[in-house]
Amino acid sequence: MKKFAAAALALIVLCAALNALGSGEKDGSKPQKVEVSGIVRLVGNSPMTSLVITGGNREWFIESGEQGKLMHLQQQMVTVRAKEYYYDRVFANGMSAGRHYYLKDITVISP
Repeated sequence: MKKFAAAALALIVLCAALNALGSGEKDGSKPQKVEVSGIVRLVGNSPMTSLVITGGNREWFIESGEQGKLMHLQQQMVTVRAKEYYYDRVFANGMSAGRHYYLKDITVISP
């Protein structure tokens, strides 16, 4: 019984650490309207894939509800108008893990 309790406690601590690793909040209070040009790509591994637009020195993640607008344009250069906001990722120790940019309310200008 003690081994089970120790394993359960270790699992809870591990889950809490993983949750804290990716913590952060989306800053949706002031999304900016932007025009973005880049290549539409599917990144990640199944079942955790993400659609992104890669252009210049930045990647913009596409919200899941907006992916249908761009899914058929994979590996093509596109220009879109959208609202941009970001998500600051923070490690459990408080150090920055980078900023992820997201697009919503997307309008495709040119495929």
